[in-house]
Amino acid sequence: MEQHSPSIRAHAVTLLRSGIPNRVVAARLNVPRGTIGWWRSEDRRLRGEAYEEPTDCPLCTGRHVDSAAYAYLLGLYLGDGHIISKPKQHHLSIFCNATQVGLITAAEEAMRTVMAMPSVKRRHKPGCIEVKSYSRHWTCLFPQHGPGKKHERKIALACWQREIVDAYPWEFIRGLVHSDGCRTMNWTTRVVDGERKRYEYPRYWFTNVSDDIRRLYTDALDKVGVEWKHCTRHGRPYNISVARRASVALMDTRIGPKY
Repeated sequence: MEQHSPSIRAHAVTLLRSGIPNRVVAARLNVPRGTIGWWRSEDRRLRGEAYEEPTDCPLCTGRHVDSAAYAYLLGLYLGDGHIISKPKQHHLSIFCNATQVGLITAAEEAMRTVMAMPSVKRRHKPGCIEVKSYSRHWTCLFPQHGPGKKHERKIALACWQREIVDAYPWEFIRGLVHSDGCRTMNWTTRVVDGERKRYEYPRYWFTNVSDDIRRLYTDALDKVGVEWKHCTRHGRPYNISVARRASVALMDTRIGPKY
């Protein structure tokens, strides 16, 4: 292991105490970042200073949050997202179809816009991409997190979340559709002048087992004037359909197919 002079270490500690990040100190003094991190840790220990993870969590710092980006990310989380809790860390994960590169990019951008400091990474799995961000503060922003599956517990928005969803219902709807929804082409047949003809028409589907999450979706649809109906399959009312021509046209202007 390379040895560094006490004067270099003392200079590094002085810079660190002034608030300069580890990577900047490491580059300035030509010292490995791991060594700088160790010196910082030892300096804190000697001074009896407890480490606090830097954060830009809007709830903890009072920082303004991009409400449109948050409404979209909330929809993604309620659909195909979850948080894994560990003693000193929480992992927010959004699962995306590996072929839908636009959705993957949108999920990453939403995470970075809501909180810029936590790292965001992609994890490749068979058929899907897990967009993952690391911060103990994700549970602050998603109080719906809890043990067990979402459909097995109550899902309700906090007052501040409700205000954001009411202000940005389309972004919330878009997040839900991008996670647990799709735009498809349905078809039917009609007899015209004695001849049976096939007709195709677009439809939006949203499928979620949680009654609470489906209700949040339909409440948002009502707010923006989109007509919908439940479609029960095998006795299970898990599907919300939007098929009226005017409503589909409205959804097309704000949502569109996933890509």
